[in-house]
Amino acid sequence: MKKVEQVSNKLSNEEINLIAQRIQAIAQSGLTYSPGVFDRERYEALRKIAYDMLAAGFNLSPEAFANMHLSDDGYATPKTDVRAIVLRDGKLLMVQESDDGLWSLPGGWVDVGDSPSTAIRREVLEETGLNVKVTKLLGIWDRNLHGHPPYPWHVYKTLFLCEELGGELQISHESLDIGFFDIDNLPALSLTRIVKEEILTGIDIAISDKPAWFD
Repeated sequence: MKKVEQVSNKLSNEEINLIAQRIQAIAQSGLTYSPGVFDRERYEALRKIAYDMLAAGFNLSPEAFANMHLSDDGYATPKTDVRAIVLRDGKLLMVQESDDGLWSLPGGWVDVGDSPSTAIRREVLEETGLNVKVTKLLGIWDRNLHGHPPYPWHVYKTLFLCEELGGELQISHESLDIGFFDIDNLPALSLTRIVKEEILTGIDIAISDKPAWFD
């Protein structure tokens, strides 16, 4: 009898995380717009399934994970992360993150009420002590598509070219160190925040007339 070869259809952790993100988004949007009691019960059950899946992937209890999302309501949309590319004599400004000891571009979440340029100016000042002017949008990346480790939220990552206006390098409570690095000799990256592909693409656009990158 001819042996039948089995094909593995096992999903990766990244694929499971993406499925759970989508389930959570469907449930959140359904709870926002559905007036029916029975539909809302189903969306609540669906959201609990998503929280259970996501919590398992991050070694958290479902209750702890649900508490992280207490402020999430309304139609579900991706979060926005802003990062700055600041060049000095051809070297790249980077910060060493206090939570993992690895390096990233200065930046962070956009607060409600902030424009992207306001957010990136604030983040650079808080994390490095430098005042900057935003001069160019370099790109918008879908975090799920570029090799970042799994994350509880769907995130769009934006990179901006910034020009120094003044200030002095100063370490914040969020960072262990700050420095300018040769582009071909970057330190170990905090992959939760940034990957090398995004940095190199951003720099290439920064020093050329190429249009902004987008997925």
